[in-house]
Amino acid sequence: MVSITLAVPTDLKQKMDLFEEINWSAVAREAFVQKISDLEFIKKFKSESTLTEEEAIHFGRELNKKLAKRRN
Repeated sequence: MVSITLAVPTDLKQKMDLFEEINWSAVAREAFVQKISDLEFIKKFKSESTLTEEEAIHFGRELNKKLAKRRN
């Protein structure tokens, strides 16, 4: 396994320090794995999609409107 250095704001580090029992390296690894999984899914979805960028934007806006109505 390789090591990386990660910079976080001071206030975040202070909050993390309140939870000494948490393995923050494991939390970060899990977040990296999840983000990569999400990006791989999006990449695969995009490569198989026949939608144009304009159509995708249109559908995204329509979906956002419907979700906003559902929240109200």
